[in-house]
Amino acid sequence: MRIFEVMRETKETNIYLKINIDGTGKYKIDTGIPFFDHLLASFAKHGCFDLIVKARGDLEIDDHHTVEDVGICLGLALNQIEKRNIFRFGWAIIPMDDARATVAIDLSGRSYCVGNYEPKREFVGDLATENINHFFESVASYGMLNIHYEVIGKNEHHKAEALFKAFGVALDLATKIDERKGVISTKGEVKL
Repeated sequence: MRIFEVMRETKETNIYLKINIDGTGKYKIDTGIPFFDHLLASFAKHGCFDLIVKARGDLEIDDHHTVEDVGICLGLALNQIEKRNIFRFGWAIIPMDDARATVAIDLSGRSYCVGNYEPKREFVGDLATENINHFFESVASYGMLNIHYEVIGKNEHHKAEALFKAFGVALDLATKIDERKGVISTKGEVKL
């Protein structure tokens, strides 16, 4: 089993994250931001990852630090995945009613994030929609992976949820074990 735990404590947040890459989609998530919890649950369920997130942040200021630091912790956990004998690349196109999200990822050992999510309103529940892009930037930066995503639609709830579902499905594919693969790189290694 590929199980990774990360703890991060700063003056702004206290985060515990545990992910089982080979899980079944069980989750227990409490960030203090209910809609963010919902998005992380969608990621875990559709990616078949067992995910525990316990986050306490300075929500009296706003949700930015909590969302960012959960992204950092998820990235740090994903960076621990052995890059040998995995698919490395993953992609998904996920519809949700009026919305459609496309995500492509590469567990490349290089950080890059390109996304086009442009929210039409400032909040869904207590989550500032601008922090959705920042979450993916944090995951990519600390996970040393490429994330490319596009979202279309009218309803912000549907757009965000489709995006997190697509991220889960794409990551599930990228982390699948395939003993034939070895290290998928003409360099002979996947790292900086």
